[in-house]
Amino acid sequence: MSSKRRLAALLMAASCLTAASAAAQPADSMFAGPSAALGDPTEFRARPASDEVIYFVLPDRFENADPSNDRGGLEGDRLTTGFDPTHKGFFHGGDLSGLIAQLDYIQGLGATAIWLGPIYQNKPVQGSPGNESAGYHGYWITDFTRVDAHFGENADMKAFVDAAHARGMKVYLDIITNHTADVIKHRECPDSSCTYRSRADYPYSRQGGVDNAPINEGFLGDHIQTAENFARLTRSDYAYTPFVPDGEEGVKTPAWLNDPIYYHNRGNFGVPGEISQHGDFVGLDDLFTEHPRVVEGMIEIFGGWIDQFGIDGFRIDTARHVNPEFWQAFVPAMLERAEARGIPNFHIFGEVYNPDPAYLARFSHVDGFPALLDFAFQSVATDVIARGKGTDALAALYEADAIYKGGEEAALGLPTFLGNHDMGRFAMFVKQANPETSDEEIIRRVILGHALMMFGRGSPTIYYGDEQGFVGLEGDQAARQNMFASQVESYNAETLVGTTATTAERNFDTGHPLYAAIAEMARVRAAEPALRQGLQVTRASGAEAGLFAFSRRLDGREVLVAMNTSGEAISENVWVDATSLDWTSLSGQCAPQASAPGSVRVDLAPYSYVVCVSEAAA
Repeated sequence: MSSKRRLAALLMAASCLTAASAAAQPADSMFAGPSAALGDPTEFRARPASDEVIYFVLPDRFENADPSNDRGGLEGDRLTTGFDPTHKGFFHGGDLSGLIAQLDYIQGLGATAIWLGPIYQNKPVQGSPGNESAGYHGYWITDFTRVDAHFGENADMKAFVDAAHARGMKVYLDIITNHTADVIKHRECPDSSCTYRSRADYPYSRQGGVDNAPINEGFLGDHIQTAENFARLTRSDYAYTPFVPDGEEGVKTPAWLNDPIYYHNRGNFGVPGEISQHGDFVGLDDLFTEHPRVVEGMIEIFGGWIDQFGIDGFRIDTARHVNPEFWQAFVPAMLERAEARGIPNFHIFGEVYNPDPAYLARFSHVDGFPALLDFAFQSVATDVIARGKGTDALAALYEADAIYKGGEEAALGLPTFLGNHDMGRFAMFVKQANPETSDEEIIRRVILGHALMMFGRGSPTIYYGDEQGFVGLEGDQAARQNMFASQVESYNAETLVGTTATTAERNFDTGHPLYAAIAEMARVRAAEPALRQGLQVTRASGAEAGLFAFSRRLDGREVLVAMNTSGEAISENVWVDATSLDWTSLSGQCAPQASAPGSVRVDLAPYSYVVCVSEAAA
């Protein structure tokens, strides 16, 4: 089938799915039609980032609607095709057509934006003999301009984005500028095990060490990031002797990516310092992001994805491993490209894997990121709700919002999350911290964690499968279970939360207690603007597990969220605005009136929460 005919067929299927979804929803449902509770679906791009509920999905593990692409058009065993549904480190068959087929499910959960894991053409298999795995996750890119054949074609991507947009849902694309697949080798260590060689011991001006022959005459160093300076960098053998193996000379697209001069070629990083920006990430070819041609090339590549598909934002992988000057050029260029395409509120958020808010905030001030994935929230939420740490840790977390560029307003757009594909799932953290506790307490803690994420400041980000009680035993491959029926023995042996099902079955159960709880939270959040855009103030916290309360205020309304992180029931007065006298319950049972001006009583069962609103706040 031609690309045009395939695209037309996919768009027709997506249109039918959207119409069927709208017809199937109750008239008073917040999901009746495309993101109905957040306004006209044709105006979805007018929503600020803080309005969104993000659903993060790895397409290979979500739904397999087209088995014909399972092997990516390749023939042979798993070491050639990358396909082995019985192994957690290989392709399992999920694709973009599967995502289109399950848009009802995703939107029914309350998601308004989909963060799509990388979908670019990857090197199918990497790794030393006996340690091979596949690029199912999307982070080993060879062709930055097209969809990996295991997931479909560019036409499938267009159909997916258009189908999401027809529902008023945004699409955030996971992008990588730090590295490519592991293709370049080095004569001194061709197995990609090279240790890092620093700029001090192996300067650009000498071939293989300070005592060796001069090279790159006149090159003044990578901090002089001009075309004139980098024109003098003509040799790439200053640390190692890089080469491209026979048969792979032209494997990367665009073609300029095949030249070793555009890579650092200094070996693998493993300790702090310059190595984290100049060394290979587990053997992956580390791009020379200080080089003006690399900056220009990456702007061309990802600007093209905006132009071609109308993407609504980027999640940027390994952001801290790239020099600030790159981001200072790249981020504004992407925002300008989106604006030219008619896409306002284009959301860019970087992955900086660190739980320290001060460290994260530095990337908003120096590198120029509009937002960062909120690893600080993830760390503190896990400590407080899974491990029983005092709730004053949450108060301290939110107090630090002032240090981001733009302060508390900017913090409204930070994507908050409880777990992910690298570190593992929130349910796993809860179970690990409470190995002897009851299943009932486990699910209550998991729900409470989601309540904190859904009602607190930030853009809540749900990791696919969490709503089905997926747990996992650790991070990385162990946290990347299938939503469709799995053949991986270790996945299928897991005990899930809130269900007797296993991953050996399909897990798109809209009646799952976690799915239902999250969908209800999303309904409350969508209906109350203060829970999306209101600034947050802590009302109660303590040195032990127990009460944590905060208000979010907007346009004369105060929304109070109070939660109990302990195993004992509590009844306490909470400080509120003195004008907030009459209260209505949005979730749970709230006192109808204030105890006195400036105080309202909350009664909370163990591991529970309430959401209350007063229209009288000044």
